[in-house]
Amino acid sequence: MPEIQAPSAFVAALDSLRGHSFRSEIHIVQIPPPKRIAPWAVALQAEVNEKSDMDPDHYRGNARFVLLYDPEGQPSWDGPFRIVCYASAPVDREISDDPMLSEVAWAWLTDALNAHEAEYHNLTGTVTRLYNETFGGRSLLSARTEVELRASWSPEHPDLSAHLQAWAEFAAEACGLGPAGIATLPLRLEEME
Repeated sequence: MPEIQAPSAFVAALDSLRGHSFRSEIHIVQIPPPKRIAPWAVALQAEVNEKSDMDPDHYRGNARFVLLYDPEGQPSWDGPFRIVCYASAPVDREISDDPMLSEVAWAWLTDALNAHEAEYHNLTGTVTRLYNETFGGRSLLSARTEVELRASWSPEHPDLSAHLQAWAEFAAEACGLGPAGIATLPLRLEEME
């Protein structure tokens, strides 16, 4: 079977995602993208820790960045590209009870996009609070509250550098990190269908 060449617009978008530097507490790896949503996709996952190591005792949350590309476009996208992001982080009980939490979490994303001058349209999403109680077993984790944000938007052009940087800033803020050092994303991202 002949190898299928990735469309040039998708290749340009991938190139714009390569070689970025991020905070040392954000550990980013490439993961398999979702299937059947778009003909071309790439996905990144970040685990956020208080320290630069991956010690589970310092876990602050996780986030995903998914780039979808359909040369034909899709009606809800209003264009050939769509970025989907997700973040989940544990929050203090006092914060989880704040009626403004959803608006604040949404502002973390929109503020990061605007601060990095990421041009986009058709931004949609949800913010969810999750309260989990554990019975039996590990009594130290008997109750836990998390905030989850799911969002998607259509970038105006294939240069996604600003979108990726905005997502990393949003992930850090959602996971409660203050100012810190920097780590680097590998220069090579694999093309995935």
